Amino acid sequence: MAPSRAQRASHSSRARRARPRQRSAFAALAIAVFGVLLPGTAYLVARRTRLGSVVTFVSLALYGAAAYIALRKRDAIISWALDPGLLLWMIAGLSAVGLLWIVVLVTSYKMLRPLTVRPGSRLLGSLVVGAVCFAMTVSTATAAQTLMAQRSLVKKVFGDDKTKSQTRPTISTKKDVWQQLPRVNVLLLGADDGEGRQGTRTDTVMVASIDTKTGNTSLISLTRNFMRMPFPADSPLHRLYPTGYWDPSIDPSKEQPEFYLDAMYRNIPSQHPGVIGPSDNEGADILKLSVGEALGLKIHYYVQVNLAGFAQLVEALGGITVNINYPVPVGGNDDKKIPPSRYLQPGPNRKLNGTDALWFARGRYGVATADLARQQRQHCTIQAIVERATPQNVLANYQAIAHAGEQLIRTDIPPNLTGSFVTLGQRVKTAKITNIDLDKEKNFPNGRDPNYAGMREIVAKALNPVTTPVPRRTTTRTPSTAAQPRTTPKPADDDDLTSACAYNPGPPS
Repeated sequence: MAPSRAQRASHSSRARRARPRQRSAFAALAIAVFGVLLPGTAYLVARRTRLGSVVTFVSLALYGAAAYIALRKRDAIISWALDPGLLLWMIAGLSAVGLLWIVVLVTSYKMLRPLTVRPGSRLLGSLVVGAVCFAMTVSTATAAQTLMAQRSLVKKVFGDDKTKSQTRPTISTKKDVWQQLPRVNVLLLGADDGEGRQGTRTDTVMVASIDTKTGNTSLISLTRNFMRMPFPADSPLHRLYPTGYWDPSIDPSKEQPEFYLDAMYRNIPSQHPGVIGPSDNEGADILKLSVGEALGLKIHYYVQVNLAGFAQLVEALGGITVNINYPVPVGGNDDKKIPPSRYLQPGPNRKLNGTDALWFARGRYGVATADLARQQRQHCTIQAIVERATPQNVLANYQAIAHAGEQLIRTDIPPNLTGSFVTLGQRVKTAKITNIDLDKEKNFPNGRDPNYAGMREIVAKALNPVTTPVPRRTTTRTPSTAAQPRTTPKPADDDDLTSACAYNPGPPS
């Protein structure tokens, strides 16, 4: 009996579906594995045209969108990376994509594999597909962990912006942020709450004044034992300390350690809680007001780093490289007559691990100019970290860096401005970093009565140099000796860190 038309059609359909399986097991495995690079292409080879076309189109669309965003929307990427809610959706989306990726590989291989396969070939195919699936799972999990680390970092460092500090400027994100702030001044605090200390002292107080158009940055360090730190006239702290932060009842020729600059962070909030209004870090906000008044600057934001954990960040970056020009003490205590345990020895391009980098930045023992020498080394440490934080290095060690950042960093930079600050940081990395010398010999031979007016004058001249016109001379000159246009030289107190941090062996100056 001849087969019916329906039977012939059914047999023809089965034959068409079986035809793709007439290739070797090795070829099927290779096509399925390489099809991972562009999901959907293996379906097309298996003649699942409709399914393959849809998956391939979606894959190409995702690749195209990723390329467009990477090339044209870098600022948007930064903003997304600093949005905790969006990061959570990214983690969920990444997990879903990873799962679908594995499903496509497994089903592609099953469609392409011959109907009859030898046990050895079947085992080999299963092992290869399993290994590729494992690699895809690991890569997806690593990416998800990186996103989770970023989300945790953003939430812990930047918070939710519910606190409205009186010292923070009001910036509209509807306009270009840096047109509103042509120069941004950031207070950098090195907080030390180490062993033997009650509370936190800010042994490092520095201002980074950044030209937001060029990224050129000037660093200004204040010595930790400054007394009589001033406050703005309209601040309630000025009414409490009209002649600066000190105790007039004590002999002014004597040191008053509890009225040093490094004690203000701890002492004023404990003595006058809530004196400056709402704040989630009273010590830092008080220092913003006082340091700004001392230098004649408006301090916009602060970044606080815990020096005791600073080593973690350097380790996460893989160490830093600095020039050491004289022995730098590791440990030691002048007051208790405890000598250092060792010294970092001089040498060019010395690679420092986290612990040694910390002591390079903070070591001061038995040197007459200890504070000034330490300030210069701190500037060099910042420069070394900026140089070390290349995009490749940061990405390769991001989870460790993010974890270290959670423990170390505190700031009042609002979450909605962090993208703008990251963009500014890229400019700073390729721009010039200089140091403004406040002239110790003239303005603070000791810390008991610093000349803040003199310091303000130095800062103003360095940040806003006045161009002096050169008068014309009436004498006639030949073209070869004619006067050339002259520019005003940079102020002598504005030192390029490239030369200041170069290898120049000798005692600290």
